[in-house]
This record gives sequence, C-alpha cells and structure tokens, in this order.
Amino acid sequence: EKLGFALQRTVSGLVVVPQKAGRNYTQEEYDALNEKRRQKLDKQGKELTERLNEGLRQVREQEKATKEALSLADRELGMSCLGHRLDPLREKYEGLDKVLAYLESVQEDILNTLDDFKPQSPQPQIPGIKMTRQEPTFDRYQVNVLVDNKNTEGAPVVFESNPTYNNLFGRIEHVMQYGGVAVTDFTMIRAGALHRANGGYLVIDAREVLLNPFVWDSLKRCIRNNEIRIEDVLEQYRFMTMVSLKPEPVQMRSKIVLIGTPWIYYLLFHLDPDYRKFFKVKAEFDSRVARTPEIMHDYSLFVASHCRTEGLLPFHKSGVAALLEHTARMADDQNKLSSQFMEISDFIREISFWASKNGRTVIDGDDVRAAAGENLYRVNRIEERMQELYEDGTIMVDTSGSVVGQINGLSVIGLGDHTFGRPARITASVYTGQAGMVNIEREVKLSGPIHDKGVLILTGYLGATFATERPLSLSASICFEQSYDGIEGDSASSTELYALLSSLSGVPIKQGIAVTGSVNQRGMIQPIGGVNHKIEGFFAVCKAQGLTGEQGVMIPKTNERHLMLHEDVLKAVNDGQFHIWSVETIEQGVEILTGIKAGTKAKNGRFTKGSVFQLADERLRVMAERLKEQSVKTKTKKKAVPKKPQ
Repeated sequence: EKLGFALQRTVSGLVVVPQKAGRNYTQEEYDALNEKRRQKLDKQGKELTERLNEGLRQVREQEKATKEALSLADRELGMSCLGHRLDPLREKYEGLDKVLAYLESVQEDILNTLDDFKPQSPQPQIPGIKMTRQEPTFDRYQVNVLVDNKNTEGAPVVFESNPTYNNLFGRIEHVMQYGGVAVTDFTMIRAGALHRANGGYLVIDAREVLLNPFVWDSLKRCIRNNEIRIEDVLEQYRFMTMVSLKPEPVQMRSKIVLIGTPWIYYLLFHLDPDYRKFFKVKAEFDSRVARTPEIMHDYSLFVASHCRTEGLLPFHKSGVAALLEHTARMADDQNKLSSQFMEISDFIREISFWASKNGRTVIDGDDVRAAAGENLYRVNRIEERMQELYEDGTIMVDTSGSVVGQINGLSVIGLGDHTFGRPARITASVYTGQAGMVNIEREVKLSGPIHDKGVLILTGYLGATFATERPLSLSASICFEQSYDGIEGDSASSTELYALLSSLSGVPIKQGIAVTGSVNQRGMIQPIGGVNHKIEGFFAVCKAQGLTGEQGVMIPKTNERHLMLHEDVLKAVNDGQFHIWSVETIEQGVEILTGIKAGTKAKNGRFTKGSVFQLADERLRVMAERLKEQSVKTKTKKKAVPKKPQ
C-alpha cells in the first residue's frame, strides 16, 4: 500500500495492481498518465510480482516440506501400529514366499493410503441440497479363501456328482449394477472341485464328464499343463466382450479318478489318444466275488453295519444265510456272490420294512424269502399274463405224452428290472429233397446271426454223423412255433437237433421234458445262460397243467454250478415230482428224451440195431435211394424226347 499497489485475487491467481487514493486505477485513468509515470508503475509492479512469486514459492516449499514431514511421521506411526499385527503372521508363514510378499504389499498399500484410516471431518451441508460423499472401502484387504482344508484329515477326497465346467474349474461371479453393467472383483472368485481336491483325489463320473460341454477338453488341458485355470469359457461366444478378471493359475497336484462302465472305457481308449496318455491305471470291479468263508464273513459284517447305520432291524444268522443265497442267485453261480452292493442295500431295506410290518424284531430266513417274493410280485405282471396264456391254451405247449419231431425249448425274456423263462414248442419236419436245412425264422428275418449260426452247426453234425460215405441228401425245416418276435442266441441248437433226429428216426420225444443247451459240430453240449429262469419257467407251466413225476428239464453238465433255484422247484425235485438232468453229449440226451439208445457206429459204418441213429440212418439211405431213382428217371425222360426236324 505504501508503494501504491494492492493484491488482487483473479482466476489465474494473485496479481499486483496499482492504486490511487485507496482504489484501483481505471483503464481511462491509467491511460491518462504520462509515459514516465506509467513506466514507473510498470517497473514497480513487475518487481512486486517477482517478490510475490518468490514468496509464494517459498510458502509452497515450506508446505511441501511440512506435508512430507507429517507424512513421514504418519508412516512411522503406521509402521509401529502394523508391525505388532503383521509380524506374527510373518513368523507363522515363514518360508512361504508368496504369502510373505502378499503381506508386504498389504503393508505398503496401507501406508500409502493412511488418510483413508483417519477419522473423516463432517462435510458442511448446504440447506436444500443433499451432499453425499463416497466413503473409503477396505474390501481390497479382504482375503478370499478359495479352499479351507484345516478340518481335513489326510489328503482330500472329493466326489463331484455334477461335473459341469464351473463346478470343476471354478467361476468368477458378477453383480449387475444400475444400467445393466456387470462388475466383479477378486472376492467373487469361486473355487471348483479341482481346487478342493488339490493335493488329494478327485472322483468324477466319466459319462457325466462327456455329457457336459467343454469339460472333457478342458480337463485334458488341465492335466497336460499341470495347472488349474479359472476362466469364463463362454467369453469367446459373446457378441460383446466383457472385462473380467484373469486369476493366476494354480499348480495341480491331485489325482483324477474316472469311474464308469467298461463300454465308456473302451470307447475312449480307442477314439481318444489322450485318454491312454493321461489315464494309465485301470482298476476293474467285478460284479461277482468268490463264495469263500472269508467273503461270507465280510458280507455278514456289511449287513450288520448297514443295519446299524440306517437303523434297520438286525439279522439273525438264518437271515444272513438266506441273504447270501439270494446274492448267489443274483450272481447265477453257486460258488459266487453278487457284489452289486447298491441293489443288495436296497433289498436289505425292503426286508427290514416287511419284517417290521409283520411285527418282527429280528430278521430270519423266512423274512428274507418273503421280501424276495414281494419284490418279485412288484415286477412280474407280464410274466403272470404270459403264464395265463399257457394255462388257457393260447400258447400251446404239451407237458405229457410223446410226439415225433416236436420238443419243448426254453428261452429267456429280459425286461430290464425282471427276467423270466418261458417254454416254446419247436418242431422239425424232414422230407425227401436236397434243399438242406431250412430255418423258418431266418427266412422271415426273425432270427439273429448267433441263432442262425447254431442252426448251420446242425448240418455239420448231421454230415459228420451220417454222411461220411455218401452225400447228405435231405430237406428239413425247423420252426419255433407261435414265435412272433425276434429270436437270438444258440441255446436252443441242441433242442433243434433232437427234434431233427426224432423226425428222421420216427422215434417220439417225451413232451414232459424241456431242453436247453447249445451244441457244437462234434455233438458236445455247451453251457448257456439263464438256466435258473428257464427251469423255473417250464416248472410253472408243468405245475399249472399238473405235475406227473416224469417232467423236468435237461441242461448242459457245465451249467450244474449255476443252479440257484426257487424253494418250490427244489421241493418238487426233492419230492420226485420234477427232475433236472444234465448231459454232456447229444447221445446222452437222445436216450433221456426217447428212452432208446442213441447208438454207436460200427466199423462197417452201420449203427447199433434198433437205436435212434440206426433208424435215422436208414431213413437217410432210403431218401438218398429215392433221389437217385428220381434223378435216373429224369435223365431217361430227357433222352427219350425226339428231336425236332431241322
């Protein structure tokens, strides 16, 4: 002021302006001054401006120094506060470089943002206007624990029942904000089953893995690179890309166990070379186990443990014995037990339910058999309807008397949850001709290739037995009567051969005997499947038509060990009302079915007189002679025809 100047605040900052009588010069007053006076004011103003700028610079430097000093003091205070909290963590995780580096970065970030931790002064409010202020957030200091194994004993074992991509490899979640914007942060990263099983074992169903998109290829990539990546697999398919996180991959240290059916194993083994490279260890689980004392003892422990775990009624030793018989029947072998424990567990629950309903406190053998009967009753409706067809004569099967060229065969029908056997009439007709063996089912395309093979084997057997010295000249047809569905399998090939031999020899076959078993070209009877169902199916028909004491089933000798029959069949056998014969050769079967010896071939090529084979051989010789005579007559007629004149 003494020099006639004043400080004035402008948009660009503080400026020095000349004054006159305590007020600023106007532009007109300033222009009216002489040149010398204006130069003096300009010079003084410039000097004052330089002094002002220097003063302001010194003030800024002082403020900066003060701020740095305060910041250093705050940092030292923050270091002292953080030290006693972070030092125990550093000691706890000593040797884990990544954890220690993370703690250092947390400390450095806190020290650089100490103002966020200081109390915030209240913000002045303007009447009528709502003032908002964004409060500092500390979410970045949260720790997203992907996997916590502190309560896990030993290596983790994880079974993922729904192996989708996200469930296996993890995912990054998003939150939709106002305006439809999806945002995320590291706290929204979620672990997958591979993370939870890291360091242990991951068990997944191979079929489910193949059904879920992107999973199989991603799993192989994970194994190949030995790392687990959390990625948005659908990102490449979006119309617009979305900014997201790219978490650091985790080193994989787990073993992956695929479980599935043999069909899936061999499918992958042959079609995917990577499968053989990555999954080298194969462990097969058999559906049957040997019936040894040790295994039966283990079964008893399993039954007791299962009943105790689920609160079921306890088993008496007779109940355990009956259950073991039931599992042996499931295995179709007297020397084996079924290891299908899911089905066995379900059956144990059913047994306990029915026993409780009947007021029992301990399960014995009768309870097991009663539950098996209830189980059968639930699923055998179709079997009962078919049994009615036999009883009312709609399906024609004879269980008494003897008929030439007719025999009762046995087949098995599988419906998924129930399998049962049924008899079927098989007939054979033999007549003069050279057409050979005609399989009627094959001609109408109702038979499968294995059944057709069995029929063709019959020609080989007949040729080896009766045509070593002359051609086999015959025409024969074989038919499954009242068969309107497809037929497959060779278990009736011996049955068809017996019918052919009966038709050739003219010796009748006992209709009270049903036959099952395949045959080879040498006449050896081979084992078949479903022997119990077949015997029980024929027994039911015989029982409905009346047991005579002469009825029964003839089975291959090698199927004896597979016999696990129902109680009613066993009782009938023990009482002599029903029989089971086992044979090894066609000759043995012929004698049982006809009551006449099959016969043996002598050196002269003739069979034992009066035997079935001798009668069949004579019939073949007669047909061969007739064919020969017919052939001669045909040639003679051709020669006798006069030639037409030229």
